[in-house]
Amino acid sequence: MNVHTRRRSVEIDGIIVLNKPAGLTSNAALGRVKRLLRAKKAGHTGSLDPAATGMLPLCFGEATKVAAFLLDADKTYRVTARLGGATDTGDADGEIVAEKPAPELSVPEWQELLGGFVGRSEQIPPMFSALKRDGKRLYELARRGEVVDRPPRSIEIREIALVEARGKRLVFRVRCSKGTYVRTLVEDIAARAGTVAHTRRLHRECVAGFPSGSMLSLASVARRIDEGRLRGMLRAPDTALGHFGAVSLDASQTAGFCQGQAVKGLGAGAAGELARVYGPGEHFLGLGELDETGVLAPKRVFRGTAGPELHREAGDGVAPDCTAP
Repeated sequence: MNVHTRRRSVEIDGIIVLNKPAGLTSNAALGRVKRLLRAKKAGHTGSLDPAATGMLPLCFGEATKVAAFLLDADKTYRVTARLGGATDTGDADGEIVAEKPAPELSVPEWQELLGGFVGRSEQIPPMFSALKRDGKRLYELARRGEVVDRPPRSIEIREIALVEARGKRLVFRVRCSKGTYVRTLVEDIAARAGTVAHTRRLHRECVAGFPSGSMLSLASVARRIDEGRLRGMLRAPDTALGHFGAVSLDASQTAGFCQGQAVKGLGAGAAGELARVYGPGEHFLGLGELDETGVLAPKRVFRGTAGPELHREAGDGVAPDCTAP
């Protein structure tokens, strides 16, 4: 396929796990791949700052139905912070606005300090963020020199581990809940250490259990599309849902589920528990909600996506371990 030839959009279903390069917005990265695929429908699953790199799952066609669940998923980052200097943006793109000496802490002291951030807490989003206030993005207000009150948000740091602490350089890995601003976390860590800091590099290693080795560069995606090698690149939608349990239906139950009807007589689950639903031949049907009486109500029903171009590796459907060491 010649990617430069203008053709109509086509139905493409599946997920591409992109390794977003620095200097590109998440929307721009999505747009490039969507044009290469000529896909009709596409969406990404949680923005990365333009300067950040790493995992950005891109959903196409039916797979856009799982985008919301990826937005809610935990994410793992490798963070490089520069101690001793705070910037107006919280990252290396900003101007230095405050300086303090970097602390002389030992490795055990840094480990203890970082460990104190594990758990639930309230975090105030940075001004340089895409959140809206009265219809305006906060970063638009910040660029005009305005500072407005931002209500704190509840976040959770699941795990955090020191990688390196040397002079003004601090490197750590963190697994956190949705809504966590790593730039703000870096500033909070520095404040507790008695200094200031900004995020020098940010690399997202994992989203919802997708292993880091599954990421593809933009160049690799373009090359595979140009060569017509979609097999092994597009991942099936259910590979993003491994943190949910699975339910198998017989042929008659499958017909009802696909028509939006509740299925009775299944094993009881916790009220409101979501499950991946499969029909005969382990064909993925969608997501259902189980109740305590064994009734499965359809929540997301997928049209056929188990074509030869979709990729399921051994272990797909069960979230791999990508926690901080």
